[in-house]
Amino acid sequence: MSFVRSLHLHAFRNYRDATIADMQDGFLILTGHNGAGKTNILEAVSLLSPGRGLRGAKMAELKNRHAPSDVSWSVSASVESPVGEVRIGTGMRDVGTSERRVARVNGVDLKAQADLSEYISCVWLTPQMDGLFYESASERRRFFDRLVYAFDPAHAGRVTRYESVLSQRARLLRAQKEEGAAVDPLWLSSLEATMAETGVAISAARLQTLESLSAHLAHVLSDTGFPSSVLSLHGGIEESLETQSALQVEDRMRERLSTSRMFDAAHGGASVGPHRTDMQVIYAEKNMSAAQCSTGEQKSLLTGIILAHAVRTKAVRDMTPVLLLDEIAAHFDARRRAALFEVLSDLKAQVFVTGTEPNVFSGIVQARYLAVMADAVREAV
Repeated sequence: MSFVRSLHLHAFRNYRDATIADMQDGFLILTGHNGAGKTNILEAVSLLSPGRGLRGAKMAELKNRHAPSDVSWSVSASVESPVGEVRIGTGMRDVGTSERRVARVNGVDLKAQADLSEYISCVWLTPQMDGLFYESASERRRFFDRLVYAFDPAHAGRVTRYESVLSQRARLLRAQKEEGAAVDPLWLSSLEATMAETGVAISAARLQTLESLSAHLAHVLSDTGFPSSVLSLHGGIEESLETQSALQVEDRMRERLSTSRMFDAAHGGASVGPHRTDMQVIYAEKNMSAAQCSTGEQKSLLTGIILAHAVRTKAVRDMTPVLLLDEIAAHFDARRRAALFEVLSDLKAQVFVTGTEPNVFSGIVQARYLAVMADAVREAV
């Protein structure tokens, strides 16, 4: 199992200092009025895993606005991980004129945030994700990559490495075009070789997750009342891997990057690579794109994907990600809420759930309730 045993927030969002102790797997239900800080707790937990958390916020935005200028925010936790109990800490550190997030495990700085995936993975649903199916492809891609992290912890490192090299190449090409700067073609070729090798590995990991997840989507959801969906990935690299070997796709991607330098210099980024992949979701029963479904149907489809993913991850890795479900029950009727809580209960995972009214969670047999008030978290009466 992987779950958070205790959590401490310092100068984080609306919290000056707050601690939640003695947590176990199962439901942790956070109730309180809007603006009390329920989502902030979920965001803090999400920062125990790689990335910028469930809001994608800038590091400086996470600091309590009333904290002194010389105080930085931090989140620390005791986590039960696949390798036993560990202490994970993360926060903001000044680096020259910039600020960046650092992470530690048992007091030792990690070389990369991606290494956090070895200890804990988190998957979340928030009201802000309700528009996932009709917003930008980058949001859907990030959503799917987080699903991959739970199956393959090394995926986070690949994505970080690829994005870094992609950015380096774009800067060189831009400097060459706008400033006439001389760029060593061997350096560009080296960057493109890394992009091709890492990019194909990213796409291969996505396809493995897609195959594993697709096999479970209909089976897991058949008795839950949540609609089944058909997932697919589109972007060139994933599609090429279905008919060609990884080495062939790698060679082809490297060639295309080399021949598209002038185009990429003019338009930015790179015209080929896993950063151009999009996730498509079809409502299976209606054979309809999720983007064309109603808001309620989209919410149900997204929830169904998360449930199937959690069940499949447990089967594959004998562990489930920590689930962070913000206002998950607000738009479901009693029947669908009951089905949701039943599936979540069977997972034996740690599930953080927020809501303004405790009564919507009455169908949960065993749960710990916490009342969230301004800068404080207490056991609910």
